[in-house]
Amino acid sequence: MPLGDMPDSGGPLAEDEAEDLLRCICFKTGPPRRVGVELEWFVHDLGSPRLRVTPGRLRTAFGVLRTLPLRSALTFEPGGQLELSSPPAASLMECVTTVSADLTAVRTALAAHGLTLTGAGTDPWHPPRDRLLRQPRYDAMETYLDRTGPAGRAMMRDSASVQVCLDAGHEEPGPLGFERRWRLAHLLGPVLVAAFANSPVLHGRPSGLRSARQGLWADLDPVRATAPDTRREPRAAWAAHVLDAPVMCVRGGDGDGPWAVPEALTLRQWLRSGWPRPATRGDLDYHLTTLFPPVRPRGHLELRMIDAQPGEDGWIVPLAVTAALFDDPVAAEAVYRVVEPLAKAAPAGAPAPRDALWRGAARDGLTSPALHEAAVACFALALRALPRRGASSAVLEAVAAFHERHVLRGRCPADDQPSPVTTAGAPGKDART
Repeated sequence: MPLGDMPDSGGPLAEDEAEDLLRCICFKTGPPRRVGVELEWFVHDLGSPRLRVTPGRLRTAFGVLRTLPLRSALTFEPGGQLELSSPPAASLMECVTTVSADLTAVRTALAAHGLTLTGAGTDPWHPPRDRLLRQPRYDAMETYLDRTGPAGRAMMRDSASVQVCLDAGHEEPGPLGFERRWRLAHLLGPVLVAAFANSPVLHGRPSGLRSARQGLWADLDPVRATAPDTRREPRAAWAAHVLDAPVMCVRGGDGDGPWAVPEALTLRQWLRSGWPRPATRGDLDYHLTTLFPPVRPRGHLELRMIDAQPGEDGWIVPLAVTAALFDDPVAAEAVYRVVEPLAKAAPAGAPAPRDALWRGAARDGLTSPALHEAAVACFALALRALPRRGASSAVLEAVAAFHERHVLRGRCPADDQPSPVTTAGAPGKDART
């Protein structure tokens, strides 16, 4: 269902009703069994990836892709990035098999149109992209994000990620309990940023960061892309965070008219005042989609800090490592002890990902001694856990190869990217059939 088409069930929503809903819908507990992944890709010309692909050519190819019998949900981001969102899978290998088959179908269809997928956290060649999607929600989003600088537009149009989705976990305490998994996701986040950083270039120029994409998220407004206080009980902390976050936009009616973009209006204030109109359950649901923390609870946990990875199958490594560290009880207990000291040693300050630890991960990757040591330990734990999770030999070999090539050497995929040639892909040069 398109995000802007969420139904408005019932009448006006009261503040206490909204808080109760947030506590109920955002952490659905139970045995952690399912895993999923959301993959974003840039679409480039197959023969000349440094040349721009015209919007018309993209729209034609995307129309063909929409007819494919995929199991994953196919959507497109404002800058023309392609996204595949897997269905919830009962195992890591089921997820890998499903998404791999869908990617093969997508790549085959794109190749027939002279196009290909590129895995990178930011476009490695092109200057700022035009916005391909022209809808009231994206107009409103861009208006809101422009108030805090250029990072919002670049995030919408010029970034891509691997997002790993895991069950929230048991209600009870322990390594697979939802409170521990929520805390672990935030503790492990900087290690995942550093190990899989793959966006040293932004708009065709070196960014000074190994993950320019993560830098964009950190530069959004001080609330929308930040984590709540992870020292508090997760449900209470998340509910307060959502209620006190600024409202990005107020959805219009059934027509295509513009959406309102209020200034300095939190959801809590909207619920209390009823201005500019009474808020509904549909407005709450939509508001949740406009919050971009590094870990987003959507019933399950959505880990959003990993750059899109190079190669056809590079995405499998962060998926496998993350799933193994969370869902294997032995690994989950051990990895928590590995990453907890990172947060304790970091200076107090802004919330993730605006704090020194997360910003250092985006800037330094695994050249940071503390992050390098943690990553080596995390990958060793994942490699021992993956056979217990039923991983295939191919997945084990891929993780081991990444461990050898990057992690042990204190490197990340960004360190493999050559310096950009800023003249290629300049405005006005299009790749045409």
